[in-house]
Amino acid sequence: MAESLPLFIVVNAGSGNVESQDRIAIIRKILAEAGRRHELIPVAEPRQLGASADRAIELARRHGGAVVAAGGDGTINAIVQQVLPTELPFGILPQGTFNYTGRAHGIPTDIEEGTRALLTAQLKPIQVGLVNDRVFLVNASVGLYPDLLEDREAFKQRFGRTRLVALFSGLATLLRGHRRLSIRLERDGRQDIVRTSTLFVGNNPLQLEQVGIAEGTALDAGKLVGIMVKPVGKLAMLGLLVRGAIGSLGDAENVSSMAFSELVVQVGFPYGARRIKVATDGEINWLRSPLVFRPAPQLLQLLVPADTVAPPP
Repeated sequence: MAESLPLFIVVNAGSGNVESQDRIAIIRKILAEAGRRHELIPVAEPRQLGASADRAIELARRHGGAVVAAGGDGTINAIVQQVLPTELPFGILPQGTFNYTGRAHGIPTDIEEGTRALLTAQLKPIQVGLVNDRVFLVNASVGLYPDLLEDREAFKQRFGRTRLVALFSGLATLLRGHRRLSIRLERDGRQDIVRTSTLFVGNNPLQLEQVGIAEGTALDAGKLVGIMVKPVGKLAMLGLLVRGAIGSLGDAENVSSMAFSELVVQVGFPYGARRIKVATDGEINWLRSPLVFRPAPQLLQLLVPADTVAPPP
């Protein structure tokens, strides 16, 4: 029964800042008052995340419990990378800027409400995307978007982690200019060579809906959705940014989108790069070419609020 699972919670504690300690205290208080067995595993630095996830997985296996990630999309991604093969139940306490994973599945962003929702949560199998051996719950991309994410992180370290800072960092990246990629795509027995500034692969229905990509419904059929932007100038790229903000990106003539079960990508055709910079849920990785995008063969057993799970037919 999901309602009685012991909870082993990996918390992004942000080097022990006051706000993080307050969140930890709230989680402990609510779970203790409910008599729910739990253990919190704080992570002060990113390099500790892998070992902390391993400990949570070991405890969940030993005691028949669930692993819970308390953090932003990047923290959640790193823990899912290790949890997915185990088929253990997995919970989320969102703490990031955008929280697409939690919001797409009705998980409260408020730490108190989210913790209380865990007490009565039910399991919902959800799709996870793969690019080579890296998982992603929200999106994966090559080209302009990874550069934008790197600039956004630098802006956030200087000016704070807000959506307004994220917006201005994106504008600065676009106005600086961007390189154009030559890509060979293979899908459904067909090959194409295209030039694009970015290839974006989505696995989050909320994000695709917000920017206006109609193929987002294909996620329910076990597919992923690819989006490509044709090479355009700075002003046209800013126009696409505005379209994305108002939910009409899919109507732009410079944007193409497609649903697929598997997409093989070689960047730098005809020469081909050996390693490619790829962003997965906001985290930057260097992966070997070619890139293979596909849904993971196993589903993630996500703990979601009971009122968001549809009853069986």
